Amino acid sequence: MDWFANIEYLITGNPRQQNAYKVLKALKILERLSQYNPVLSGTIPIEIDIPSSDLDIICQCEDHQEFSLNISSLYGDKKGFQKQTDYYDGIESTVVKFQEESFKIEIFAQNKPVLQQNAYKHMIIEYKILKTKGLAFRDKIIALKKEGYKTEPAFAKLLGLKGDPYKALLKVEI
Repeated sequence: MDWFANIEYLITGNPRQQNAYKVLKALKILERLSQYNPVLSGTIPIEIDIPSSDLDIICQCEDHQEFSLNISSLYGDKKGFQKQTDYYDGIESTVVKFQEESFKIEIFAQNKPVLQQNAYKHMIIEYKILKTKGLAFRDKIIALKKEGYKTEPAFAKLLGLKGDPYKALLKVEI
């Protein structure tokens, strides 16, 4: 289920999605990082973004040092460029952040297929929930995000999920 693996759907999306498409194409992120199987993830693809939402690109990489060098050579001159390699859920991960036009860009890489990474799984589950619950639910999620909630905690709150919202959301079956 790789519904969002190709960003062409953004062309006919809302104005922010169309702008995201233009920025991603101008940066050539998906082409330049193709060896890492990049996928746009997060709130913009599923239309629950707010003005401060970033463009989240998830990647798979085996060698974080090589990935860091490649990213630095491609985007190291971008405004606010930062990169850090650390462990998330016990998996070595590299996070790269920078600004391009009106978007914050965040690139996240792990040695795990992108369609199996939690960011992608969360997005697919959230997408299915939104399709099931409808526009009023979507509006409530966006309102919570505007109040400062992160996406997964907003879903957990509205769905009454207990415990860690990031883990609880992964257990939701739609």
